[in-house]
Amino acid sequence: MNGGTSGGAFDALRGQLHDAALTFADGPGALEGILRGIVDDVERAVREPLEIFPVCHHSPASALAMARRLREKQPKVVYLELCEDMAPLLTELRNCRLPVAVQAFAGEVDGFPADWSPLSVVAPVTEASAEYQAIAYALDTPGVELVLVDRSSDHVFQWQTPPAEGTDPDAPPADEESALHGDAVGVEIGDLRPRFAELEEHLLRHGRVRHWSEWWHQYVEVPLGDGDHDTYRQVMLLIGSLFRRLAPGDARQVRVDEDRERYMWTRMREHLAATRTDPAHCLYVCGAFHAASRVAEFGVHGSDTFTITPRTPTKWLHGLIPSSHAAIEAQFGLAAGSVSIAATQWAKNLDRTGVKPYRLAGQAGARKSTRARKALPAPAPAPASVSGPADRLTGFLQRPPALDPLDEAELLGWSVDIVRAARRGGYLASTADAIAVFETSILLAGMRDRVKPTPYDFQDAAITCIEKDAVPGRRDVRRLVEIMMGGDRIGRVGYDALPPLARDVHDRLAPLGLRLQQRGVQRALLDIAARPELERCSDVLWMLRRLLPQGAARIVMGERSFGERPIQESWDLALGTHERALIELGYEGVSIEQVLEQRLRRTAYAPQATAAQVLEAVEDAILYLRSRRLADELGTRALDVLSGERSVDGAPDVLRRIRRLLTHYRTSEPVLPPWIESFVKTGYAHYCTLLPTAFTDEDATVRQVGAMLGFLFGMEHLALSLGCDRAQLELALAQCHPEEPSRTALLWAARTHLGTLSRPALRSRCDALLADPLALPAYPRYLSGFLHALEPVPALADFVVEAVSNAFARLPDPVLLPWLPTLITTLRADGAELAPLLIREAARLFPPGLQDLDAWTPPWLHDHQPALPPAEEPSTAQPLALLTSHPTTCDALAAHLTYPGTWATSTTPRPEVPGTTLLTRHPTTTEALAALLAIPAG
Repeated sequence: MNGGTSGGAFDALRGQLHDAALTFADGPGALEGILRGIVDDVERAVREPLEIFPVCHHSPASALAMARRLREKQPKVVYLELCEDMAPLLTELRNCRLPVAVQAFAGEVDGFPADWSPLSVVAPVTEASAEYQAIAYALDTPGVELVLVDRSSDHVFQWQTPPAEGTDPDAPPADEESALHGDAVGVEIGDLRPRFAELEEHLLRHGRVRHWSEWWHQYVEVPLGDGDHDTYRQVMLLIGSLFRRLAPGDARQVRVDEDRERYMWTRMREHLAATRTDPAHCLYVCGAFHAASRVAEFGVHGSDTFTITPRTPTKWLHGLIPSSHAAIEAQFGLAAGSVSIAATQWAKNLDRTGVKPYRLAGQAGARKSTRARKALPAPAPAPASVSGPADRLTGFLQRPPALDPLDEAELLGWSVDIVRAARRGGYLASTADAIAVFETSILLAGMRDRVKPTPYDFQDAAITCIEKDAVPGRRDVRRLVEIMMGGDRIGRVGYDALPPLARDVHDRLAPLGLRLQQRGVQRALLDIAARPELERCSDVLWMLRRLLPQGAARIVMGERSFGERPIQESWDLALGTHERALIELGYEGVSIEQVLEQRLRRTAYAPQATAAQVLEAVEDAILYLRSRRLADELGTRALDVLSGERSVDGAPDVLRRIRRLLTHYRTSEPVLPPWIESFVKTGYAHYCTLLPTAFTDEDATVRQVGAMLGFLFGMEHLALSLGCDRAQLELALAQCHPEEPSRTALLWAARTHLGTLSRPALRSRCDALLADPLALPAYPRYLSGFLHALEPVPALADFVVEAVSNAFARLPDPVLLPWLPTLITTLRADGAELAPLLIREAARLFPPGLQDLDAWTPPWLHDHQPALPPAEEPSTAQPLALLTSHPTTCDALAAHLTYPGTWATSTTPRPEVPGTTLLTRHPTTTEALAALLAIPAG
């Protein structure tokens, strides 16, 4: 659309701007074009039949002007710049305490890149905002319709640019990301900030302020606070047009802004045509940046060339979540404390002007002034002018700023309050500091060309006079000033506005008798033995602990393990603090059981899932859901995942979890589930296959290889009973040829367990290492391998104690001392499994008292084989008596050795009895058997 009209109300202003351009730019040019274009934008917007009300987000001046205009105009339709799919949620604002945020959430995406999931859009609402005034007026005034006209949440991401090359693909799209609202994209209702960095820097430098929020408060909020409607409207349009025309030429951003404007005007024209509403009875509330639009679709008579694309199949869920002043500041890039200062300014404006704001009926937590306001007569609706509104910009721009008189009482109260707060915070502040803050505030305001110190001047003065090198307490002076000016107000979503899941959680935890929506930590004591109905509360709390962030439900006393029933538990609950996380659970299901089951399935069927993670999901399904069906399904999935793994990274976790599951099923079920039997069989063959490679793989740790051997040795009996072949394990160990000392020691321990390496041979190998000066530096690494061998071969605990004792006795200090930290860290990392074995075995071997230590001889220095008592003469009387009384064994042995014959009698010569001849020739076996059975001599 082209420029201004001849004979308009703003011709005088155009002439003045033309003269200014000639003076400052040495002739007409780009500057004059920009200045004349700004006036054209203002005139075009004010002449639009559908009244455009420009606002700035969370601006007290915009909220005050909105409340005034709504009472004057009484529009029948209010068009609001907000995502159109959020309309059904606005009625629930009356059940909340502001600030809160309207949220659209999509956990699963369809039509967007998978790495963008989950998608979230939030639109925060505060009481000191123009959009809340419009919402409250439309919802509580009969016959008024509220229509949201901005792009839907789906279109927000449709118009989003994919992550650029070289960026993290896992990061969510972050054009307007707000960390304190989670990973949600913030919807800005009236974003009004220079996009031209040099312009913002120029304004801050010449305005003698540090933050954009401070500049806006000083040069826009304060002057417009007492202005009339036309002045406010034209000034906001002027600012919006200025920032728009001086924005950098980012083609993508310009296209998105213009598409949003086309989208909104298309929706408004569709509604006007469908309802046949007179545009004069409507009000369009939008950001000042979009109010000064130049698109062809602008206005109720604009072109209808814009086509709105359909939404993707992504399923969007909507709800309300708590917000806070700090979250809003982070979302919009405002200075810390600026929203709290705006809330304080809003209350002052109401008390000063007597304007009655709109509030939703039944709204909780609405701030009400304690001072009785003077009732102002409601002005009659202003008739529409044929020639349009008069020029108010010229007078406003030519009028010098009104200097607010110094309010000494207010400033003195601030100074006293900050000193009191500083003393409570640990600062050594006194009355002298209060006087210094008072005087410094006035001094700073004078240096910045203002008479009345602003809250930002006061904050700087307090920091200058009170702050020390170190903060003595939890909060510094800057934070104390923010709290004194209003603090970080945090909203709350009422019970009736909560999703079904959150209400169900509150209902099920009602027997605890706690105010769960209250912020802070509350202690819950559950005496389940005395009150069995609290066991259901315990089940809910354990699931919340699994689903919510850390700190929402923290267990103090009690545990949940297989085969145990709770008796007493103690919890620290902070559900009110983590209310947003609880509400977002409601987007995933209608009960926490359903959400937990979905998350367990999502974890188990993830492309990067490991066998250990799936087994953990199986444990959670048993512990929290007590679902045999889900456990069997996830167990079958764990079997498939294990078969596809080609590394041993998760072997320790797999071993620990499968042991727990086996113990649980053996004690609680008559037979093992089919999936766990298949898991043992598959795992036995799987780890046998990977064993030779793991012993030489540099990426595999000794602990992981030890866990593999622990699985093979610990599950061997079950695996063999299910049809596995032990020869596979023996062949796998025979193919292992490690070179690293710790893995070599682990292999020796495994061969000892299988019987291919005897204890004396193992002991001799260790003695040879200690006797070899070249091998002494590597001996501690052999000991580390033996320590990890306790996992698969716990019977070697006595030998490990012996090896460690020999190391302390015989290793030189230059070798022993550097190894001690490694020993300590190894025992600390795996202390739960290794330390108890070593401690018990050492207690059995070492003397019980210190006084016995000098006379004590290590048992490994003795002969470990028990010596047979010496016989006076070879005699087979005792063994023959034993075997004669039990002839079946010898008959079977003789038949196996193909010895024919029968037992000798008293008249039969002994050489004719085959069994007797065999035993006479080899008496050692029968003598050892007699000694083992403790048959007394004679």
